[in-house]
Amino acid sequence: MWLTDADPDATDAVTRQWRSDDLIAWLRSLTPRELRDVLRGLTEGQKAELVRRWYGFQNDGQRTPPGDWRIWLIQAGRGFGKTRAGAEWVSEVARDRPGARIALVAATIADGQRVMIEGPSGLLTVARSHETPRWVAGRRELLFDSGAVAMLYSAEAGEELRGPEHHAAWCDELAKWRRGTAAWDNLMLGMRLGERPRVLVTTTPRTNAAMRRVLAAPGMVPTYGRTGENPHLPESFVEAMLASYGGTRLGRQELGGEMLEDVEGALWSRALVEACRVDAASVGKPVRVVIGVDPPATSEGDACGIVVAALLRDGRLAVLEDASVEKASPGVWAQAVAAAAARRGADRVVAESNMGGEMVLGTLRQADCTLPVVPVHASVGKARRAEPVALAYERGQVVHAGVFGELEDQLCGFQVGGGYAGPGRSPDRADACVWALAELLRGMGTAGPGVQKL
Repeated sequence: MWLTDADPDATDAVTRQWRSDDLIAWLRSLTPRELRDVLRGLTEGQKAELVRRWYGFQNDGQRTPPGDWRIWLIQAGRGFGKTRAGAEWVSEVARDRPGARIALVAATIADGQRVMIEGPSGLLTVARSHETPRWVAGRRELLFDSGAVAMLYSAEAGEELRGPEHHAAWCDELAKWRRGTAAWDNLMLGMRLGERPRVLVTTTPRTNAAMRRVLAAPGMVPTYGRTGENPHLPESFVEAMLASYGGTRLGRQELGGEMLEDVEGALWSRALVEACRVDAASVGKPVRVVIGVDPPATSEGDACGIVVAALLRDGRLAVLEDASVEKASPGVWAQAVAAAAARRGADRVVAESNMGGEMVLGTLRQADCTLPVVPVHASVGKARRAEPVALAYERGQVVHAGVFGELEDQLCGFQVGGGYAGPGRSPDRADACVWALAELLRGMGTAGPGVQKL
């Protein structure tokens, strides 16, 4: 059934597509910007038509995964469409399984009713035009036309899930479940109706005990998504959020849908890194600038860590730039060092020389890097020589003048007592950062262990 109340301002192409059986395929072929433009021009009737045509129009992260899974985790940023995906999935379960028993679990009853039941993407809203689901608030039950019944539970009262059995369940915003392990465990022990009980979890990523249960559960299939992937969101909102929070821990978690966990026993925590962040424009003209370099063993392996750090006029140290380059030949990374030095007005380069001090010095000289090059040799493990620098962070002595996601991930991988548990094979960016800050600390009379000047 195609609509006759087409937007009079729509282009002929759009109008033809609304009358074509290939509407969904056409919409899915558009770029995000083109799709937003089309959606803004739709009439209310056309938007209602798209609601009825949900299946086939979802983005990839909202589409039910194939296979014999037990738990489907949608871990995504705010505004991605997690609630809509959950409501549509539960509605489809109710249509396909007359008489099904479905659990709806939210952080609180109020959250569940406001978001999962009555919200703009909730179960009552996504019902098709011929369906009349009925919410009985006193019994916390949603009654579907098929005879299926969805019961709303609070994760704060997990013992209520001890005993009831279900065919399917939808758990929303697990990141908000303060005492959720009892609710999760009791729910899973009751998932024993029908041949293939299934649970959908929709949440922004944040580690808690219940989330760890989900991630470790057998038969769990995850899908991921970012806020900007929802074409229905105003473009101005997405741009403003990315401008304000892009690259920060909050932005990566709440917009990018990333799970950012602290490594057990790490020298740097995510909270510590966030606490030291300042606006780049606020640092002023530095007193002194140095560049730390962690050269790769080969051009086919790790990145060359290149980090610019400075001594500020108020006595603090600042990380100004991560100029690291990936899998570069010696000539390429040496040019990157020289360019960073010229750009930032550095007075020296501090370079790890374990792979050969003369090689590092010669490579930088060939790139017309005329600054003094201080080769340093690491005599102890990476984490040990990073400890004095981490202490400077804890004292509030170091700031990050901007967002340096890859570098910060590596810093948070250094563990107390030795070892590295961060991303990648080697903390090349973090090593370069440590070299640069350690040199500045030495200039202030704070020496660190395990570093020998050559």
